[in-house]
Amino acid sequence: MAERDKELLGFCGLYCGDCFSYQGKIADQARDLRKTLRQAKFAKSAPGFSKYFKAFSNYDVCYEVLGAMVRLRCKRACRGGGGNPSCKIRACCQKRDLQGCWECVEFESCSKSDFLRPIHGEAHIKNLRKIKRLGIEGLLNSTTHW
Repeated sequence: MAERDKELLGFCGLYCGDCFSYQGKIADQARDLRKTLRQAKFAKSAPGFSKYFKAFSNYDVCYEVLGAMVRLRCKRACRGGGGNPSCKIRACCQKRDLQGCWECVEFESCSKSDFLRPIHGEAHIKNLRKIKRLGIEGLLNSTTHW
């Protein structure tokens, strides 16, 4: 296991290397599609297409969503200062000099990670449990983390 892998493990237990925001592929494709749409002046054609395909009446919203996808890019992993700059989990771990939540006895009931649930479900808790059992290397060497 490379040292880089350890740097991609967030304080919360999520592995940044698995994240589409960190990988950047969706952001790149959304950026490229927006560029292609602008070059084709598709915004002028969309109203005409909406006569045949109702969904084209939402073209402006689609273009806006693609822009939001571009902004989802995360250029640095959590440990490198990426992600949410005001992350309560990172601040708590750094304040308490912890490598991550797995070193805290309260990680299962801590409300600081509640904001992760709508997007990640229980992935972070599952990873924290796995780290508790197998260590960081055990998580990173497993086929499922995230």
